[in-house]
Amino acid sequence: MLVFALALVWFVPLGWRHLVPSDEGRYAEMAREMFLTGDWITPRYNGYKYFEKPPLQTWMNALTFAWFGIGAWQARLYTALTGFAGILLAGYTGARVFNATAGFAAALVLAGAPYWELMGHFNTLDMGLSFWMELTLCSMLLAQRPGAAPSAARRWMWVCWAAMALAVLSKGLVGIILPGAVLVLYSLIARDWALWKRLYLPSGLVVFFAIATPWFVLVQQRNPEFLNFFFIVQQFDRYLTPAQNRPGPVYYFVGVLLIGFLPWLSLAWQSVRHALAQPRQPNGFAPGKLLIVWSGFIFLFFSASHSKLVSYVLPIAPALAFVIGAYLPRLSRQAWRRHLLGYLALLVAAAVGAVFLARFGDARTPNALYREFRVWVFAAVGVALLLTLAALAVLRRAERGVLASAVVFAAGWIMLCTIGGTGHDVFGRQSSGALLAPAVKAALARVPAGTPFYSVGYLDHTLPFYVDHTTIMVANPDELSFGVSQEPSKWVPTVDAWIARWTGDPHALAVMRPELYDQLAAKHVPMRVIARDTRRVVVEKP
Repeated sequence: MLVFALALVWFVPLGWRHLVPSDEGRYAEMAREMFLTGDWITPRYNGYKYFEKPPLQTWMNALTFAWFGIGAWQARLYTALTGFAGILLAGYTGARVFNATAGFAAALVLAGAPYWELMGHFNTLDMGLSFWMELTLCSMLLAQRPGAAPSAARRWMWVCWAAMALAVLSKGLVGIILPGAVLVLYSLIARDWALWKRLYLPSGLVVFFAIATPWFVLVQQRNPEFLNFFFIVQQFDRYLTPAQNRPGPVYYFVGVLLIGFLPWLSLAWQSVRHALAQPRQPNGFAPGKLLIVWSGFIFLFFSASHSKLVSYVLPIAPALAFVIGAYLPRLSRQAWRRHLLGYLALLVAAAVGAVFLARFGDARTPNALYREFRVWVFAAVGVALLLTLAALAVLRRAERGVLASAVVFAAGWIMLCTIGGTGHDVFGRQSSGALLAPAVKAALARVPAGTPFYSVGYLDHTLPFYVDHTTIMVANPDELSFGVSQEPSKWVPTVDAWIARWTGDPHALAVMRPELYDQLAAKHVPMRVIARDTRRVVVEKP
């Protein structure tokens, strides 16, 4: 019943929000183009070659479009499925590696973590990567169980190798570099050298390369420029240099984890101590130490990177859920009661803080949107507050008080994230371009097929998906620089060159920022506005 209830809350809201830039629009559009062109080898974005990431999620999204049609919930379905499966996998693995109660608690902790819940509902690559890395970790834990039959251990290790290959196809070399480095560090710290004899290296490598290699071979055959750009520029330069313009201080991910695991913070320190104190298994394997090394190394690895995004350390979430879940059932009623009272105070403070949302706003994001969003925040915090009170009541009455109460408490945070995330569409529908799409599609229907649609001075990450039409880049290639360099005939290098083409085109459309539209209008460039908002203006050739 709990799994069914979670599935309803998890999947039903997928289509209630518009896709937001940049990741959601980008990966939805890449899948739309792959599905329509039938080219499953060379990924393209906005019509240009796009080799920044491997294609697994694009494949999955394109298949979803083929099965269910093109739309927002379809674009998020693979991400949501991997997030939901990650919760079930945590419960399954925890029950078999530790005990049934710890497995249930680990699934509960992961489901109630805002980091996992929110990232499971955004169309980005990191949830898919995190699931396959979680499967890598879980299959390793399951293979190393004491008493496991050799055939079962071998099968789980083959699953581990396959999961690493799928992680590589999700986001590149991190899919194997991170687990490999964790294994080396764990062996050094725990002095568990016997583990290396149980990895089934020869057959495991066959499994890994059989899954990971074919696409890399095929895409290189069709695109000789691929390997250098993908491995050198996107894998190593991205990590070692600030070229991607995604800076952040070394403590960047501290705040991410504090907020991402906010409901369980009061248990964090005791949980880590409990994990480190766990005795080794009879075969010498120490799962608690492996979980701590996994979490610590991945956190430090991305903290040292020159490129940082909120979602990068998501792969440590399942490991933290195991650590906290193993400790949660041991908590006394008095300690859990103090935990709940502390979070009641926190939620009351959040409700008071939400009042000040009414003071925000600017020309790009008007104050009225913040006022509308504030209603959703009040609703989200209010539901979480009521369910936390209910958790206190359950704690007093239930025979298995702490765990039953934790279910209600986690439900409060799941609902808080679901309601608040849904309410974010107040902003999302403005940034998505979906409100402009009907007028733009009507204009495209009036002009001949093949009419050029220019993107002047910037790349709109969502409009191509919502209007079912790619755009020709003008003046600023944005993140499509590599694709433009490979097919320079597909873009216009300057605004002046575009004006000349625009003037000569019998029919044409263009999207640009409002400030650029004002500048061009002042120069009397012939344009007729067909749709606009605070972020973009879409014009057609009169």
